[in-house]
Amino acid sequence: MRCTRLTTSPAMALLLATASFCSGCSSMNIFGHINSVPADRVPSDLLVRPRSEMQEISLSRLRQDPPESYQLGPNDILGIYIESILGEAEGAPPVHFPEEGEEAPSIGFPIPIREDGSIALPLVPPIDIDGLTINQATELIRRAYTIDQRLLPEGKDRIIVTLIKRRTYRIMVVREEAGGEENVTKRGAGFTVDLPAYENDLLHALNATGGLPGLDAQNEVLIIRGMGIDGAVYDEVAAMIRSCRQPCSCPPTVPDPPNVTRIPLRFFPDQVPRFTEEEIILQTGDIVMIESRDSEKFYTGGVLGGGAFPIPRDYDLDILGAIALAGGPMGSSGNVLSSSGLGGGRGGGGGRSGGSGPLPPSEAIIVRRLCDGSQLPIKVDLNRALEDPSQRILIQADDTILVRYTCIEDTINTVLGMLQFNMLYGMGGRGGN
Repeated sequence: MRCTRLTTSPAMALLLATASFCSGCSSMNIFGHINSVPADRVPSDLLVRPRSEMQEISLSRLRQDPPESYQLGPNDILGIYIESILGEAEGAPPVHFPEEGEEAPSIGFPIPIREDGSIALPLVPPIDIDGLTINQATELIRRAYTIDQRLLPEGKDRIIVTLIKRRTYRIMVVREEAGGEENVTKRGAGFTVDLPAYENDLLHALNATGGLPGLDAQNEVLIIRGMGIDGAVYDEVAAMIRSCRQPCSCPPTVPDPPNVTRIPLRFFPDQVPRFTEEEIILQTGDIVMIESRDSEKFYTGGVLGGGAFPIPRDYDLDILGAIALAGGPMGSSGNVLSSSGLGGGRGGGGGRSGGSGPLPPSEAIIVRRLCDGSQLPIKVDLNRALEDPSQRILIQADDTILVRYTCIEDTINTVLGMLQFNMLYGMGGRGGN
């Protein structure tokens, strides 16, 4: 008893001596004093709009509606047989079997549709069939040989027109999605795809190159048209706009070039995207761009240790979820994990600092970067956040979360640690006696 009494009394005296001191320094700790705004007093325009309010775009808006009958156009290849003109009168017309796909066999000699939409056939002027169906083209060719030129007598006008190969459009798709869970750097995969007519739309281009953008990609797709826009001129204009920024002001918004169309895949109900079917139909030379989200991260410090973590794309992440993701304490009796967890592996940061003691840290500071370059520290009471939604601030990209002990928590943990040490020391001393 003597050994225990001698070791606990100084500790209890220290606890009583620091109680009055901590009553006036609850905002002091290893970070010093930080002028912060309580979470429930942050202006609404500095808060993140909940992503749970967003809805997905209808996939039918990303594809075109094909016509009931195929309409011919430049670069289609037709199979044409004209008895005694294009083929022997007594001979069978050639038959072409498709190498791939589910196309039916075609009959006739291959005749391409030229760039101006016309075809060249023997003994007659060029025939314009752009936009016509197969049946309409057949009747126009028959008229050219039986009425306009009278080259085929009545009853000898057997004409067969089929489609050997549909025209295609060459599209480039650039995907900057991340390389997997353990690698959040850009890998920059590029694809060149040939899309058949009436399948040359955004949805088919995405489907041919890996599907819809993954969770590590932006929630939108860019279509860059080959309209002859001078990229160098646009870069100079964009640089001039950015250079006009005034001190302590947000940078001006740089508009997209006129040849760029943004197609959001998720949107808020009051921001329904407005684009037409023509805008998602792709032509040769167009570029489909999917940008990476590798810069959308939040950072941790303080008791959590240094780390960088990706912001979820399709759901909300509040302060409690962010601390849990970083391996921090949850609840009034949790302790900070000492394992390196996700922070070191994914963000390149160090492991967690080994917080200890019966009292976990109850205060978090969210350092939010504003558009003008300044920062706003937001203070969150983690104990209140368990029950009070106003304390559960949603995390946005570039936020830095500092979890810390209050002065009282730090002191009590230190004193209780000394008590535990002295008691163990006393028990060891008695055992030695």
